[in-house]
Amino acid sequence: METIRNYLDNVFARLPKTARIAELKSNLLSTMEDKYNELKRQGKSENEAIGIVISEFGNIDELLNELGIDKNEEPDAAPAITTKEAEDYLNAKRKMGFLVGIGVFLCILGPASLITLYTLFEADITGVILLLVLATVAIGLFIYAGLSFEPYKYIENGVQLPLSLEAELKNRYNQFRGCFTLLLIAAICMFVLSPIAIFAGYMISDTGATFGVVILLLIVATAVFILINISLIKESYERLLRIGEYDITHKANTEKKDKVIGAVASVVWPLAVAVFLLCGFLYDLWHIAWIVFPITGILFGMFSSVYSILTDKK
Repeated sequence: METIRNYLDNVFARLPKTARIAELKSNLLSTMEDKYNELKRQGKSENEAIGIVISEFGNIDELLNELGIDKNEEPDAAPAITTKEAEDYLNAKRKMGFLVGIGVFLCILGPASLITLYTLFEADITGVILLLVLATVAIGLFIYAGLSFEPYKYIENGVQLPLSLEAELKNRYNQFRGCFTLLLIAAICMFVLSPIAIFAGYMISDTGATFGVVILLLIVATAVFILINISLIKESYERLLRIGEYDITHKANTEKKDKVIGAVASVVWPLAVAVFLLCGFLYDLWHIAWIVFPITGILFGMFSSVYSILTDKK
């Protein structure tokens, strides 16, 4: 089977890298593999099956003429990829979303665990240690997710898809948009309703209000996990299809916007953690210092939204 793939690679090596030729190569490989498997079932040896398949392949120039494909046409500006490469990219993006989502969940779980341990056992040191351990695990997940996705980064710069695959991905993207909308609404509702946990706990007792904060953080962590996953899946389809924010005309603007927001996030969130720890250790305000995280989240979200709107208008 590998011999057939190598044979096709050699035949198509001298042809321009276009979406139509990439689709032709993919279809031919599928046809030749089906023929090979059929011959094997008929009792042919591997060498006999490969020889028959290759001999029936015919002349590539005649095949291109029959399909009206010019072998001298200019290659696409973006490289063409196969169906397998596209599927691998989509799977890698889903895996990345899951790992990053878990990492962020653990980052939010840290303050929740610290508050719980301090309230039940006044074990502030143990809570801080657990918070740092969870943060360390989260950082490890972020690094692993980034390194695992590295082989597929070239696809992020824009690629040409085989026509049949492009049609299939558009259909799958349209189906996913309905699921995306429902999950987005669910996540936003979780954000909006999460403070109810604090009010409900406060009606019971002061301790109940503290545990209401823990429940609020867990709800927020779950909502963020959902948002990260569905956003990265949506992004993967839009990058491949080059639609929405990843249309060629918007690409440069989007890249600049992402860099600015990412730079601000790299400063704001570590600063929020530093303020939280300082308030706890210096002033013993563990019971109220947690509020720095939702305030930071709200302000950062407002900044991201306003900056995105202003950038898009420009």
